[in-house]
Amino acid sequence: MAPPIPHGRSFTVRGVAVGLAVGTVICAANVYFGLQTGWVSIMSMPASLMGFGIFKLLSRHLSFPFSPVENVLVQSVACGMAIMPLGCGLVGVVPAMTYLLAPEERGPIDLSIWQLIVWSVGLCYFGAVFAVPLRRQVIIRERLRFPSGFSTAVLISVLHGSGRQSQKDLDAAAEGSFASLVPRDEPLLSPEASSPERADDDPEEDPQDKNHNWASNMRLLLLCFLASGLYTISTYFFPILRNLPIFGSVAAKTWMWTLNPSFAYIGQGIIMGAETTLHMTLGAVVGWAVLSPLAKAKGWAPGPVGEWETGSKGWIVWVSLAIMLVDAVVSLAYIALHPIIGKQTTALVTRIRNKIRQSRLGRLLGLDSHNYTLLPNGDGAAASQRVSTDDPTYESPLKGDPEGDAPPDQRVGKKVVSIGLVLSILICVLTTHIVFGNLVPLYATIIAVFMALVLSIMGVRALGETDLNPVSGISKLAQLFFALIIPQSHKSSVLINLVAGAVGALQAGDLMQDLKTGHLLGAAPKAQFWGQIIGATAGAVLSAFIYRLYTMVYEIPGELFPVPTAYVWIFTARLVTGKGLPYMVKEWAIGAGALFAVATLIRTFSAGKPWRPWVPGGIAVAVGMYNVPSFTLARAIGGVFGWYWVHVMKRSNTPLIIIASGFILGEGFLSIVNLILEGLQVPHL
Repeated sequence: MAPPIPHGRSFTVRGVAVGLAVGTVICAANVYFGLQTGWVSIMSMPASLMGFGIFKLLSRHLSFPFSPVENVLVQSVACGMAIMPLGCGLVGVVPAMTYLLAPEERGPIDLSIWQLIVWSVGLCYFGAVFAVPLRRQVIIRERLRFPSGFSTAVLISVLHGSGRQSQKDLDAAAEGSFASLVPRDEPLLSPEASSPERADDDPEEDPQDKNHNWASNMRLLLLCFLASGLYTISTYFFPILRNLPIFGSVAAKTWMWTLNPSFAYIGQGIIMGAETTLHMTLGAVVGWAVLSPLAKAKGWAPGPVGEWETGSKGWIVWVSLAIMLVDAVVSLAYIALHPIIGKQTTALVTRIRNKIRQSRLGRLLGLDSHNYTLLPNGDGAAASQRVSTDDPTYESPLKGDPEGDAPPDQRVGKKVVSIGLVLSILICVLTTHIVFGNLVPLYATIIAVFMALVLSIMGVRALGETDLNPVSGISKLAQLFFALIIPQSHKSSVLINLVAGAVGALQAGDLMQDLKTGHLLGAAPKAQFWGQIIGATAGAVLSAFIYRLYTMVYEIPGELFPVPTAYVWIFTARLVTGKGLPYMVKEWAIGAGALFAVATLIRTFSAGKPWRPWVPGGIAVAVGMYNVPSFTLARAIGGVFGWYWVHVMKRSNTPLIIIASGFILGEGFLSIVNLILEGLQVPHL
């Protein structure tokens, strides 16, 4: 029998075009927020929502319906663009080299626009290519959850009117029990059901209610977008709105305790959740209300509080850096060793159990019985034998089952992966040499690329299990590794350390969320792969242009764009290359590192426990410490609001996603208006 014809076109020109349009908005927002706070998000659910909205508006002019698998393509292209500001180092490494690298460290390195583009293009490919073989392992065989990818799949299913799965089925899919939300030969949305002419034939759903829900959601998104955008433009004329002295003028001027009531930061807090934002708030309190006054009073940081070099603002960054490093080492060590230790532990338990069963006590208790019961099928005939899963040789029939993956013609071929991986590595090495010349040895770049591939495996697994991509921790581990192989006496040791840390395949983790979404909805992995490649290319070029625009118009580092992650990068490079620490930082960093090593271990081994959220997360606390309180407090407001909406008001998550998306995209996109006003030197009020 011929294979069923898959519903929907997985790769279309119109889908790519809409994905590029949506990705442009998110990419511009990520450059803006990345330079401000270091926060970057691929925003897969907003991308799917906006793609659906655009095609809904154009539905009367479409030659064929917009299907869920085409929505996956839109999302893949958009997310491939969205991750590029971070993946190309434009919100951390590049500002560090340009503005913070001292002359004795072979700096500053002022890259021209063409150098930025060449550098960005060189970094954008091998993460996407390397995601292909990793997909087979972590999505098809191990069936890791990838919570954001699963949530996006459910959202797309609901948007396209096919969210008819029971909650039990959705939960089972989330846990990896099902290969996909629907069988691949049973489309989520048939052509007839997606056609406007057949909408009235569905007795279970009123088309007017469906259109009303869609229209109300789009109005909510547009309203939040405009509200956030208008607030952003008003902050240009009234800069005080970004730093409200809610705790008094002394706390604001002396200790930098202000509030930036940005709609976008509130939206980011909604997406992050109450647990993460409250842990960030804890970091802000410890850093800015305890350590900062203490360092100032003791004379450890004698300069003004807001100074990075001599003030307590720079002093507490070292402590936060220690927390991030410890959290990364402990978490990634667990992820790397867990499969080995877990298998050995399982085998040991199995052997002990078998010995007990074969012992005299086991025979007395009847534990040695291995009755393989015949299970009747619906006709009363023997269907199959029950296999004892206690047998160490037992392997689930679902594991590695080809039927759980896409058909062979929809997958990316091994030849394409092999050639693509080699070419992407060569491009990365070549472009790095073109941009930095002899400042960065060729062998260092080659080592950095292969180390990035290894570290990205840990990042992908961490994202699949926890929904957190430990980009900061992994990059710091890369810097630490290079400090061991590059002599400290080398004149370019700090620069080499920065470049080596920036060369990474970390976007493979975020792109894996999209591949999880596509797998659940039956999209073709080949279409997603080429969509991600197109999006990454466009995102690399666009990010470089937008970054150059911001650096030409604004003072960086400055009040609006303090680029905190750039300081984290440069401080890490100086630390691991032996450039010295401020007074008394070593003692406090060791203490904080030891404390959070214990906290991270507790969080790691208490997954699923109700009390786990009360144990502070190292990365969240560290981010709250190195960002000024004005950013953190606004995010905490969003996190608490989201918790209240869901747990107290018992409302759906969908409006929250829409509100947060509108808030973030409104400021991120309309900040371009402020950029134009600043370039034209329009006076502030």
